[in-house]
Amino acid sequence: MEEYVYVLDYLPEGRGDVPPHRRYPVVYGVGENQFTLLELVPKDKVYINIGERIYVGKDMRKRDKIKKIKGRVDYDSLTSTAHGELPYILLDIVKKREPFFVNFFNNAPAISTRFHSLELLPGLGKKMMMEILEERKKKRFTSFEDIANRVDFLRDPAKLIAKRIELELSDPNQKYHLFTRPPISKEHR
Repeated sequence: MEEYVYVLDYLPEGRGDVPPHRRYPVVYGVGENQFTLLELVPKDKVYINIGERIYVGKDMRKRDKIKKIKGRVDYDSLTSTAHGELPYILLDIVKKREPFFVNFFNNAPAISTRFHSLELLPGLGKKMMMEILEERKKKRFTSFEDIANRVDFLRDPAKLIAKRIELELSDPNQKYHLFTRPPISKEHR
């Protein structure tokens, strides 16, 4: 379970596509650890900003803004505002968790004899993958800047990771989930 989420959208009057008698305030957020997309019900008389980091863990005393976790949602259930904010918020989360993702570059395994998990990063092909593997044999990467300096044409590793996370969240047909929980299956909706 996620302890913290970043707010993608806040609808104090509820969704406009829901009949007025069934509307309630809603917050859409993305978890900072497993990138779980969540629908949340805010407490009364709170103000919530897009991009804000909010506690949603089990300790109700620490939950100052969220009354209830309504549940997981899929990418298509998000608002257009949430879709627009997601790439920026994902990039922020990736940068804040830099050691974790640098460790991915240091330890990413092969998936099969012909395919490596590094190749799942958008825009990263066999040549760049081989260069990463050679560089990490020489010395472990220490930061995104170190990766960018040592691997030709890999200028923004954080952006590659964020794009992969967004792809895993937006495309339910992705076979591999490097950083996210698998999507909600159709029968559990």
